[in-house]
Amino acid sequence: MSRVPYLSARLQGFGTTVFAEMSALAVATGAVNLGQGFPDYPGPPEVLDVARAAIGTAADQYPPGTGIPELRAAVADHRARFGGGSYDADTEVLVTAGATEALSGALLALLDTGDEVVLFEPMYDCYAAGIAMAGGVARPVPLRPPDDGEGRWAFDPAELHAAITPRTKILLLNSPHNPTGKVFTADELTLVAAAAIEHDLLVVTDEVYEHLVFGDAVHRSIATLPGMRERTLVVSSAGKTFNVTGWKIGWICGPGALVSAVRTAKQFLTYVNGGPFQPAVAAGLGLPDEYFTRAARDLEYRRDVLVRGLTDAGLPVISPEATYFATVDVRSVQPDGDGLAFCRGLPERAGVVAIPTVVFYDPAHAHLGRHLVRFAFCKGDDVLAEAVRRLRGMT
Repeated sequence: MSRVPYLSARLQGFGTTVFAEMSALAVATGAVNLGQGFPDYPGPPEVLDVARAAIGTAADQYPPGTGIPELRAAVADHRARFGGGSYDADTEVLVTAGATEALSGALLALLDTGDEVVLFEPMYDCYAAGIAMAGGVARPVPLRPPDDGEGRWAFDPAELHAAITPRTKILLLNSPHNPTGKVFTADELTLVAAAAIEHDLLVVTDEVYEHLVFGDAVHRSIATLPGMRERTLVVSSAGKTFNVTGWKIGWICGPGALVSAVRTAKQFLTYVNGGPFQPAVAAGLGLPDEYFTRAARDLEYRRDVLVRGLTDAGLPVISPEATYFATVDVRSVQPDGDGLAFCRGLPERAGVVAIPTVVFYDPAHAHLGRHLVRFAFCKGDDVLAEAVRRLRGMT
């Protein structure tokens, strides 16, 4: 990989993302873009109407640095209501510019140069960059797909323990997991929690897909396990739950001392953001339970539509338990098993864009994801139907 002029050494390797490349391909070829994970249909009117009403009012100005009190209270109430534990809205909840800033703020606040972060891969791309910007070192532990395509992605507990060294400070968890769609089981969370306690690690858990869980899978927050609340920061956001990814309203919850540390870093990042959107998200978090169950059922239906289309096209699917994404093994249609080459050729071949999963791996483990590709199914009925039609006609 060529060196980027002027870019600091710690950010070399984090150049233009494959998302930009694939989105440009979609525009150039008129392909259906199933690459980036954002919905193409609006959020609930109960949320959107509050934002519209807030524009042109005092909400257009700087909100409090920690977020408006109504949103912080709504986050705390929401956590308690859905089994996520009890948090004080004034001292243990911080509103951020999406989950990305919450994660970046936590890493910048908590890591010293050379500190290590253990995390599972494939991993959402901002994790490795955030660790690098904070001067830390990523120590990835592979998640492996089931051999026959059925069942769950899994990790080897021995590999988890081997990744932890005396320099490890943080264990970064993402469940429900992007890009695999895995929901960590109760037994797996217990193993992870035991490792964190044994080695006295802090835990940062990214739970932005907490409500978008399908079938028999159950989301549990690791912060609710014995001995974990006092060492865990929980990150979530409104974007995925309410179809408003562009609003960038997120939050982080945890013990007051940890949240205060994150706030120190956060105030020099965006400082504040999204004034008119904060009361709207507070309203959304207070919606009846039926909204959240209906959102999951709707997305599960969209998953099933795409999974059937991919399967009919000869692309074996590792069916996701949650999130916006389905992963396929391309070796049956790409003889060399090169997922990146498959994605670069797919717009011309079938008029569809996807993302090669290899970009979510540490370079040392790239071979584990070379043959995998991620498709997004958080799209409207017409878009999914057209994508499925094109995929089924793939030659």
